[in-house]
Amino acid sequence: MSNFPIHTLKSAPEASKPALEGLQSAFGFVPNIAAAMATSPVLINSLVALFHQVHGDGKSFSEPQIETVLLTDAVTNGSTWAAAFHSYLAINKGVPATDVQAIRDGDLPKDPQFAALSRLAKTLIEKRGRLNTHDKDVFLQAGFSPNQLLEVVAIVAASTITNYTASITHPPLEENFQPHAWTAY
Repeated sequence: MSNFPIHTLKSAPEASKPALEGLQSAFGFVPNIAAAMATSPVLINSLVALFHQVHGDGKSFSEPQIETVLLTDAVTNGSTWAAAFHSYLAINKGVPATDVQAIRDGDLPKDPQFAALSRLAKTLIEKRGRLNTHDKDVFLQAGFSPNQLLEVVAIVAASTITNYTASITHPPLEENFQPHAWTAY
């Protein structure tokens, strides 16, 4: 088994340091998944660029809506680290705990907009992006726009980067996220 270091700002490759500094500024710490990604400057810099787009000024979704997609992706991809991290963030960003638990259980949230986002995210992953007309129509009929349907693709892409990296590197779960530990079913 390969061991992947959990870099610090000091130990990371030079080309990865600006990305880690940006994440530290955004979160107040460097998440272990990002610290593991820092081994590859290409990977960490790609994630941070996408992170800024997904969470930046031009986004059309609220942070609770984004966290709904990110948590759904983590669960659908079976990413234990990301499921705990996004459970913590979702609750802190205002997603009802019952909706967070529903997603963790593989069900849809009760909130109709969260449910539409969760359904679309799960379908995108399970169908490898091959949505049919019905899949798209269900999302659009929930009150979302074609622009937002495509924006979900960007959120899923960001999530896929962290989910796959966690599967490869197995970063330790930070203490703050331990109460939200999750195991794939």
